[in-house]
Amino acid sequence: MQGAVCPIPLSHDEQIVMGHGSGGKMSHDLIAKYFTPAFDNPVLRAGDDAGVVPTQVGARLAISTDSHVVTPLFFPGGDIGRLSVCGTVNDVAMMGATPLYLTAGFILEEGLQLALLARVIESMRAAAAEAGVQIVAGDTKVVQRGKADGLYITTTGVGTIQAGVAIGGARAQPGDIVILSGTIGDHGIAVLSARGDLGFEAEVQSDIAPLNHLIAQIIATSERVHVLRDPTRGGVGTTLNEIARQSQTGIVIREDALPVRPAVAAACEILGFDPLYVANEGKVIVVVARQDAEQVLAAMRAHPLGADAAIIGAVVAEHPGKVYLRSRIGGRRVVDLLSGEQLPRIC
Repeated sequence: MQGAVCPIPLSHDEQIVMGHGSGGKMSHDLIAKYFTPAFDNPVLRAGDDAGVVPTQVGARLAISTDSHVVTPLFFPGGDIGRLSVCGTVNDVAMMGATPLYLTAGFILEEGLQLALLARVIESMRAAAAEAGVQIVAGDTKVVQRGKADGLYITTTGVGTIQAGVAIGGARAQPGDIVILSGTIGDHGIAVLSARGDLGFEAEVQSDIAPLNHLIAQIIATSERVHVLRDPTRGGVGTTLNEIARQSQTGIVIREDALPVRPAVAAACEILGFDPLYVANEGKVIVVVARQDAEQVLAAMRAHPLGADAAIIGAVVAEHPGKVYLRSRIGGRRVVDLLSGEQLPRIC
């Protein structure tokens, strides 16, 4: 039609909308405009999964906090309790740290069944034991009926970093290889299936798991691991963009190398989702020097949580700050930050 123009996207600059919690561009813009200027300091500015701080005795600590508002509270392969422990353990471990201690804060809604709360607490206990961490402090608050979807949990984790370990998103270098520890999109599709949002049942289990033992094995294999990152909200596509922007390098990945379960691929095709942007809760992206990539890959595949690990791409000097995907037919497209809201309330 003559004179037709594309509409200007809504800016959402007056109130919070669900897209601000997507982990994608709207989340990043919100943080950059409001939180980072107010709390700015070198540790926060690094933009990694955990803040790394020195101590008076020369050791370094990794500290991270995370709030969990998933609905439903229980879903195939996990629940809000396991999610709250594993999510924070993993964020601490992504700095190459050994997670040691967690705190847990609970927002309980009036009317929550105590039997359900007991199940969540037991799940947290089991996950903490699996990860080898202790929950050493906590807090409990109760809000009126209808104000909390049953239960919200906030966890904070602390771990120690060994001397000589230096890992972070800004450390990716041209020539590095990008490895993914396994199939993508499992968690997001499992949660959607539990909600009944798919319109059919997908035989998919959430991948929630504590990754600290796998990561310890990776670090023991190579001293040239530059970046570790778990692709949770916003998925692999958004996480790779974060790394590219932090390090001011380019990243190229191969579509035919991405491990995706057939059930996840089918659900995404029906819903119009890109698996690259679907959340994961038990996967790690590893950026490692090329000369160590094969031995790191072998070490990952030797661990149960890395059995499906695959090399998916490489870091390049071209197009700094951008991620490209090479398609199966040889084309190339930009993989940008997740725009708007794809999967709300998945973690």
